[in-house]
Amino acid sequence: MKPLHVILLAGLLGGVGTGCGTARRGAAVTEPQQQTVQVRLGERVFDATCNGCHPGGTAGIGVALNNKPLPGWLIRFQVRNGVGAMPAFSEEAVSAAELDALVAYLQWLRRLDPRDEALDPSE
Repeated sequence: MKPLHVILLAGLLGGVGTGCGTARRGAAVTEPQQQTVQVRLGERVFDATCNGCHPGGTAGIGVALNNKPLPGWLIRFQVRNGVGAMPAFSEEAVSAAELDALVAYLQWLRRLDPRDEALDPSE
């Protein structure tokens, strides 16, 4: 029989070892959720105003959005003010309700595993 301190030390080192692995990049943190009406509206807004530069939320002319865990207020600021090469979108171009829906869509999109082939949330 092994002394108790040896068993506890082995358990502690085993726990530390499993916690030191690298995080899986691109893996969903939570299970994808069903799209709400707001998220579907956000998808339409995204397709109309954002998809040309951020195709499917990935990098294109603009940076990738899927892997940017930005809070909603910062997304709103970026859209309204534009930063860097991104143009600003006025309330006439994207209403407050559409902007809220866009933020909801981007947060929903971020939860998806990029290896999923079916990104169509209506399925």
